[in-house]
Amino acid sequence: MENFFNWISKPVPSDEVTIWFNVHNMIYERIELYGDIFKSLDYIIRDTYMGDNIDDVKETKIIISQEDNKKHFKWCWDKTISDFEKENIFVSEVGEHKDYVESFYFDTFYSQPDQMVKNSIPKFLNQIFDMTQQFTKSDLDMLTEFYKMMEKNVK
Repeated sequence: MENFFNWISKPVPSDEVTIWFNVHNMIYERIELYGDIFKSLDYIIRDTYMGDNIDDVKETKIIISQEDNKKHFKWCWDKTISDFEKENIFVSEVGEHKDYVESFYFDTFYSQPDQMVKNSIPKFLNQIFDMTQQFTKSDLDMLTEFYKMMEKNVK
């Protein structure tokens, strides 16, 4: 139990983080780019999502279906990819990176009844991609997994 607690909460010294990034061939500028892609997608999802207004559901009896949520995510994903293409950054439309991000948003946003969890996503993204913060091993594992997926799918 102590090992798990350390993995999830104990900060890793900055020199060990640098070694971690070197061992995994992680480049700071690409971490920042992948963070920008993820944060841009998050902004578009939040800015264009028309669900979650409880008063409107009671008033109009309109409920957004899972199919509507899937269409919304696809539109947001495609818009994010298109926006980055304008900057000559090409993200594959399909692949494990899309599946990962889609699963993340369906778990933490679209299907999440707790508004506090939904509202914590931007803070989480800012923290996980912030190169000035202290990382835990859990953070590094998550960041490395996402980085490696994006490496295969961004040109």
